[in-house]
Amino acid sequence: MSANSDLLDRSLSAVWHPCTQMKRHETLPLVPIARGEGVWLYDLDGRRYLDAVSSWWVNLFGHCNPRINAALADQLGKLEHVMLAGFTHEPVVRLSERLRELAPAGLGHCFYGSDGASATEIALKMSAHYWRNTGHPQKTQFISLQNSYHGETLGALSVTDVALFRDAYGALIRQNATVPCPDWRNAETGENAEAYALRCATALEVHLQEHHEHIAAFIVEPLIQGAAGMAMYHPSYLRRARELCSEYGVHLIADEIAVGMGRTGSMFACEQASIHPDFLLLSKGITGGYLPLSVVMTTDDIYRAFYADETARGFLHSHSYTGNPLACRAALATLDIFAEDDVLNANRDKAAFFNRIAQPLRDHSAVKDFRNTGMVWAFEVDTPHADFAQRCFSLGLQRELLLRPMGNTVYFMPPYVIREDEMLLLVGRTLEVIDHLT
Repeated sequence: MSANSDLLDRSLSAVWHPCTQMKRHETLPLVPIARGEGVWLYDLDGRRYLDAVSSWWVNLFGHCNPRINAALADQLGKLEHVMLAGFTHEPVVRLSERLRELAPAGLGHCFYGSDGASATEIALKMSAHYWRNTGHPQKTQFISLQNSYHGETLGALSVTDVALFRDAYGALIRQNATVPCPDWRNAETGENAEAYALRCATALEVHLQEHHEHIAAFIVEPLIQGAAGMAMYHPSYLRRARELCSEYGVHLIADEIAVGMGRTGSMFACEQASIHPDFLLLSKGITGGYLPLSVVMTTDDIYRAFYADETARGFLHSHSYTGNPLACRAALATLDIFAEDDVLNANRDKAAFFNRIAQPLRDHSAVKDFRNTGMVWAFEVDTPHADFAQRCFSLGLQRELLLRPMGNTVYFMPPYVIREDEMLLLVGRTLEVIDHLT
C-alpha cells in the first residue's frame, strides 16, 4: 500500500471532513497532502498541485513561508498562549495598534475570535447589545444581501442566504430580511454596473425607511460575494449603503473575512468606496493562512457604549484562544510582508499580467461573464455536465491544479506569491479542463 493510500484509509476511518457528503469519497478520493511550498501542495508520493484557491481563500504568501515560519519559531520560545481575560501580551497589542493604523479611520478597538463565523457572531451580538445599552432595545433585527454568506454558526446563518447551508437548520435560525444583491451580472441590457448598484441601493433605502426602528445592522461583503460565485459589484453601492445606514441609525458591518488583506486590490475592500464601516471583520488571510484568528474592529463610540460600572453593560463574549499570541505573531509577520515587499503594487502588476494571458479564457465560446477584482478572477462555464464542479476538480488534479468550482463557476484566488510561469500554467491547463468539459 502506498503512503497516500494508507493516509486516505486512516482519514476516512477517523475524520469527518467539513462541508462534505462523506459518501462521495467512496468514488472521489480525498487528496492527501504531505507538505507545501509557495503556491504548490505535494502529496506523499511527490505529486504536486497548484493551490489556485489559496486553501479556502486563506493563504497569501505561499505555503511554508520562511518569514512567517521564523516569526512563529521566535514566538514559540516566548509565549504560546495566555488567556486574554484579565491578561494581555505584546503580540495582541502590537497587532491591534497596527490594524488601527491601517484600517479606515475611526476603527479604534479590536475584539478577537478564532474564525470568520466567530467574527460574524461577535459583530451581530455587539451591534444589538450596543443598541440595548443606548436605549434602543427593540433594534435586534439584521439585514443582508441576497445570496450572502457570513458563516455557518447559527447567528451567522441567520444573515446567510445560501440555501445549501441554511435549509437543514431553518428551525434553529432566526430569520432576517435580505435586500437585492448588486451583482452586475443581474443588470438589465444596457444598464452598467454602477447604475445597477444604485438601483439595488434604492431597494435598501425602501427597506430601511420601513423597518429601521427595529434594525440593528446591515451586514455586507464589500465588492465581492464569495459563496455567491464570486459575485462582483460596483463600489457605489457601498457608498450609498453607508449614507443610508447613517441616515436611518443602522450599523454597517463590513464582512471582509474573505475580501480583506489585499485580496480586492486594496488592503481593505472598503477603501475603494472611501467608507468607514461601524464594524470591520477580518479573518482568513490575516495570518497568511497559518493559524485561526479573526478580528472585529469597531469604533470608539461603540466601545464607549459598553464602558460602565455594571458588568451587564460589558460585552460578555469570549473564546478560549482569543488573541492567541502565536496567531497574532503570524498576523504581524503577514503585515510586515505587505509593508516590506510593497505587495499591493506588486499585485496590481501581477493582476495586469494575468488578465493579458487569460484572454483565451475570456474569449472561449463556453466561458461567460469573465470578471476580475484585484487578485480574484471568476467566470461561468456553459457545460452539459450537471456534475461539472466535481469533474472540473478531478480533471484539474490530473493536470496539477487545485480548482474548486462553485456550481459552474470557476474561480482563481491564488496566493500572492504566484509567479508568471505559474500563472501561464494555471491558465493553460484550465483551458484544457474546460475544453474537455464543453
